[in-house]
Amino acid sequence: MAAAADGTRGVLVSGAGKGIGEATVHRLAARGFRVFAGVRTPDDGHRLTQSGGTAVTPLPLDVSDPSSIDRAATAIRAEAPFAFLGLVNNAAVSTPCPLEFLPVEELRALLEVNVVGALALTQALLPELRRAGAARIVNVSSINGRLAQPFIGGYSASKFALEGMSDALRRELRPSRIEVTVIQPGAVDTPIFRTARRRGRELAESLPPAAADLYPSVLHALRERPGRTPRHAIPADRAARVIERALTGRRPRTRYLVGADARLAALLQAALPDRLLDLLLTRSRP
Repeated sequence: MAAAADGTRGVLVSGAGKGIGEATVHRLAARGFRVFAGVRTPDDGHRLTQSGGTAVTPLPLDVSDPSSIDRAATAIRAEAPFAFLGLVNNAAVSTPCPLEFLPVEELRALLEVNVVGALALTQALLPELRRAGAARIVNVSSINGRLAQPFIGGYSASKFALEGMSDALRRELRPSRIEVTVIQPGAVDTPIFRTARRRGRELAESLPPAAADLYPSVLHALRERPGRTPRHAIPADRAARVIERALTGRRPRTRYLVGADARLAALLQAALPDRLLDLLLTRSRP
């Protein structure tokens, strides 16, 4: 997409307070976009405006709250018209736990943020996306939406759902010339590893004794080990750079793998039979 000759190039980024979302806000603001940063706390919004200046407009946004989505969409409509409008669905949560003991309400919470929230935000902005001179939607998935790993099954299920939803949306919006792209990062150096381990630790305390009997090493890890970012994790800006490319490239791909581990996982998933993959992946721990 070439730079707009008139009007405003705007992008809404959900989950902008940390990690990939924050890096994306910085990159797009530097590129000259008007960036609406969906944040959960005033502190996050203040930090983004300090670093991004007037190009960044923080918006309180909880994608699991319909009224919060409506307020964010109203704020963006007040800035219309746009020569270009983009939406980056980045907000996500993860709770590690064996699926056998994952409370159904916890799965619903994961799906509410990672899938339903992304669709609700998309629906709220689609009228403005259509009215803009050009528009793009970027859904931040994960390599775990392509290759499910044990003990983060709820997160993987939500990302598989996001992938399918993105495919359907891309085909439905083709007549409107709104591109839909999926980003599939591997391990990225963000706080999600710590927050996921905290959520898993809190959940582990309420699980029945049978969970520790059947999955002793997993429950021990959730209770005793701090959430650490993997050594091979890439900087968040690497993922933000790909999101920028999906928003600005003349002909964006439908999917982008981000990181050597994501590319390797995709290669293994395509090349190996399921039983061999099972053998390799059941050695992993949350």
